[in-house]
Amino acid sequence: MRHSSRTLFIGLPLVAILLGWVFYEYGYVRVETEVASLRETQALKEKTLQKYLSLIARKPELDKKLASLKELRNADESKLIQGQTPTLAAATLQNTVKGMLTGRGGTISSERVEKPEDLGKFKVITISIDAVLPDVKSLSDALYSIETQTPYLMVSEVDSRVRNIREPRELMVRLKVSGITGAK
Repeated sequence: MRHSSRTLFIGLPLVAILLGWVFYEYGYVRVETEVASLRETQALKEKTLQKYLSLIARKPELDKKLASLKELRNADESKLIQGQTPTLAAATLQNTVKGMLTGRGGTISSERVEKPEDLGKFKVITISIDAVLPDVKSLSDALYSIETQTPYLMVSEVDSRVRNIREPRELMVRLKVSGITGAK
């Protein structure tokens, strides 16, 4: 009996120590790592939340900046010839120039669209128009209105001749007018 009480005396504390170690290793340490992981996750979520809150606080400022950039883009687009394709932009250019010439008493005898040229992300659209204008003043007014027009147009070639030498009043004019479009 003495032997069993001695074994019991040594064995019980040893079992208690081993049970304490097992509980510590598989219970307490695991819970601590999970708690630390949850704290890290919470800290990351708080940091992300702070970023979102700062972005939300800047929303009115960003909206103003976006609106000003849209206005700037619209102002720049108004300087370009409108049209979804280069062909439609060329038709718009033809109608614009034709309206300026006929508005000053001219008649159009022919019009041609030349091949568009690439200019970075833009295209240069060029048209040629043969017209008859009543006098030099109407030619001068037409050229002035073409050059000062928005969208910006450029007269790259002018060829004018008197239609009838005996009555030098009417002019036969060939114009080459170019404009820039953003059409693809």
